[in-house]
Amino acid sequence: MKKLVVILLTLGMVLGMFACAAPATTEEPAAPAEAAEAPATEEAAPADAAPMYIPVMSKGFQHQFWQAVKTGAEAAAKDFGVEIYFDGPASETEIDAQVNMVKNEMAKNPKALALAALSTEAVTEILEECVEKGIPVIGFDSGVPNDKTGALKATASTNNENAAALAAEKFGENADLVAKMQAATPDAPLVIGCLSQDAVSASVTGRTTGFVNKMKEIAETYQPGLVSVEGHTKWEAKVDGAAIIIRVEVSATTEATALQTSANSLLATSGIAAIFCSNEGAVVGFLAATADGEDLADGGKYADLVVAGFDAGTAQKNAIRNGWFYGSVTQDPYQIGYKAVELAVKAANGEAVADVDTGAQWYNAANIDDPAIALLVYD
Repeated sequence: MKKLVVILLTLGMVLGMFACAAPATTEEPAAPAEAAEAPATEEAAPADAAPMYIPVMSKGFQHQFWQAVKTGAEAAAKDFGVEIYFDGPASETEIDAQVNMVKNEMAKNPKALALAALSTEAVTEILEECVEKGIPVIGFDSGVPNDKTGALKATASTNNENAAALAAEKFGENADLVAKMQAATPDAPLVIGCLSQDAVSASVTGRTTGFVNKMKEIAETYQPGLVSVEGHTKWEAKVDGAAIIIRVEVSATTEATALQTSANSLLATSGIAAIFCSNEGAVVGFLAATADGEDLADGGKYADLVVAGFDAGTAQKNAIRNGWFYGSVTQDPYQIGYKAVELAVKAANGEAVADVDTGAQWYNAANIDDPAIALLVYD
């Protein structure tokens, strides 16, 4: 009997313990359910913070200039925390290839587009699409000239006319060339050449215009009314009986062999005293026409010729260091790329943007290795 009582009492105690524990078990899930909501919010954050995507479409990759632009663009992408894709056709004549590249990038729904168009007309449809989708376009280098769609918001570039005018100013400071300009006569006219790779690109034509206008202004101080501009209808301003002739030579194509042919034409001109090469392509063609510059050395065939270049690159820097070139004008390709991306980020964020002049500098054998210049003269 006592055993039965003990068993019943024990059973009652066990049932009581379960009864007390039950309410705690039914209420506990409420707290974990609230805590579970927090991670869901945190998981959504990475999607919202995905890097802004901006394609940067250049005019080509065949010149070292574009590699320096690419470096600047990549630096800006890192600084501003965005993702870029830098590309361009193999040659600056491949308009269709560039159009297809830009179309491929537009399919990725970029937040902005940085573009150095080979032909504004060829990308007009794309620019119209940018307007429809609210994608701001930032030009760089020669940019997107004469855009009428309203897609272009700003351009990061060198003021090419001012930059090339700097070369003419330096010619005006060369004592030997000044003496020749002063001594020139209609019977023995002095010729100053300008070698350009095309008459279409906004950057190259701007440089040609800047050099021709400033050189004519300087030459007029020595031979008033007797300065003639010849060689290409775009810049032609002929003067009968000229004592100084500024001759513009534009190659048939942008290929190195065509530029070499044009350089040979200038070199064969009677009275040629100075030549300005308006971009790296023109420099390469000119050096090819002068035995890689050896003909410009002391005792060489063209040792007395005053030569100035534009841009940089290994061959041009070598010509500068050897004294074969009087000097050259360099843009700041790094800043062109950097500012293009910076402007694109600002425009994509709804900020007002405006054109940026990325500057130009004169360099020669005396200052080419100065830190401030060395940054601008890329290989």
